[in-house]
Amino acid sequence: MRYDIEANIISWEIGSGKIARVLELGNFLVHLSPTGKPVLVEILNASTFKTKLSKVETLKQISEAFG
Repeated sequence: MRYDIEANIISWEIGSGKIARVLELGNFLVHLSPTGKPVLVEILNASTFKTKLSKVETLKQISEAFG
């Protein structure tokens, strides 16, 4: 997993092979092989995603502590 601070993108290589197409899901780009298997996932606006994820983790921890 890599973070490009200038582009503000997290890239996560999860497979191998050529990329045939890209599936766009909001701020997530899933690069697919010719057979439809995920090869690379990119998270755009990664700093915003990281902030939101941190809040979710914190709320989960609070819920577990008092749940």
